[in-house]
Amino acid sequence: MKRIAFYTLGCKVNQADTASMEAIFRRAGYQVVSFTEQADIYLINTCVVTNMGQRKSRQIINRAVRSNPLALIVVTGCYPQTAPEEVKAIAGVDVIIGNQERGRIVELTEKALAEKQHEVLDNVHKMTVDTQFEELAAGTETDRTRAFLKIQEGCNQFCTYCIIPYARGPLRSRSLESIREEVGKLVDAGYKEVVLIGIHLGCYGKEHGGSHTLYDAVKAALSVKGLKRLRLGSLESVEVEPRLLELMQEDHRLCRHLHLPLQSGCDKILQAMHRPYDTVRFKELLTEIRSILPDITITTDIIVGFPGETEEDFKQTLAFAESCGFAKMHVFPYSKRKGTPAEKMPLQVDDAVKQQRAAALGELDSRMQRQAMKAAVGSTVEVLFEQPVDAAHIEGLAGDYLRVLVAADAKLCGEIGRVKITGIKEDFLLGEIVNVL
Repeated sequence: MKRIAFYTLGCKVNQADTASMEAIFRRAGYQVVSFTEQADIYLINTCVVTNMGQRKSRQIINRAVRSNPLALIVVTGCYPQTAPEEVKAIAGVDVIIGNQERGRIVELTEKALAEKQHEVLDNVHKMTVDTQFEELAAGTETDRTRAFLKIQEGCNQFCTYCIIPYARGPLRSRSLESIREEVGKLVDAGYKEVVLIGIHLGCYGKEHGGSHTLYDAVKAALSVKGLKRLRLGSLESVEVEPRLLELMQEDHRLCRHLHLPLQSGCDKILQAMHRPYDTVRFKELLTEIRSILPDITITTDIIVGFPGETEEDFKQTLAFAESCGFAKMHVFPYSKRKGTPAEKMPLQVDDAVKQQRAAALGELDSRMQRQAMKAAVGSTVEVLFEQPVDAAHIEGLAGDYLRVLVAADAKLCGEIGRVKITGIKEDFLLGEIVNVL
């Protein structure tokens, strides 16, 4: 039995892709081992969304080569998709596969093993308008309590800072039938929560003229008997349908949490980024959402130090973000990506200034997180218990995306319970279990 080790960099979509590939190799009779162990094959699923992601991808590839110079090194994901020649030139790399044809991953790997070729096996396909959604089955061979199901791939937005449309190709979507089937498999495997994810999730079905939308995908998932909880990945604010909010109001299984990337709170910068809204429209959308779901939790992403961002522009972002009342912000210093329009924009911001601005937003994030946690004290929420913290406590995730710590045995991990929130400890809400559902 050959041993294969996986390493994943980047987003939840990459993590879902790796889980699918792990399942394919297991079904083919391979033994999946930790990346720190000796293996016959090392597979690295790469990321290029930032310079750090690309640099880390190279470091992990080199680490795998050093771990076992005789092993087969397979590199997949966004790095070989956007820079195949660069990846092929890394000493020790044997196989490169982009973001398509990973359903053939075992076949391609075994071909490389059998032929013991001297040239890198290159299976990177160009992304064209007729590229189809690759309906890989979701991985179910882990003890995780939440499963991530990719239902959408690709992006046509072309924000000026983003390499992802070049790495992931055009819009394409998993069929409604496949969504029902995969959610059913995940429920049968014991998962209590399924998270629907995509590169541009809100554009689900758009490539087919909008005959199906994300609302239909959510309805398909919720139609699966036995599903306890459903969560949505990141969405553009302008793509949140009113009927999706109404469904969230009607069906308690659909988590009252939305991740809506803002990216900047300055209209000048939003326009330069080619974002599909301005601050007035974004705030209107938040108001509309909260009028239907007053208790919803909204989280976001913000980029600091985009080319041309002045100190005054950043102050606008800081003030606007605070006015939005986010429960959590993911803050990213702008990273120049080769081949994107922003790479060549004038007035690039110094790295030290980016770090200062990120730190200022980080302080605001901490304050707003604390406010959201204080507001939750006294409420009763449903928590998916995920893992032990120590011998006497376990932690889990509430439907509103807040972390909760309770005194309980680790045997409850994987279950959902109603929890009365009693206080706050560091980054956790403290709670007492009312009952297990």
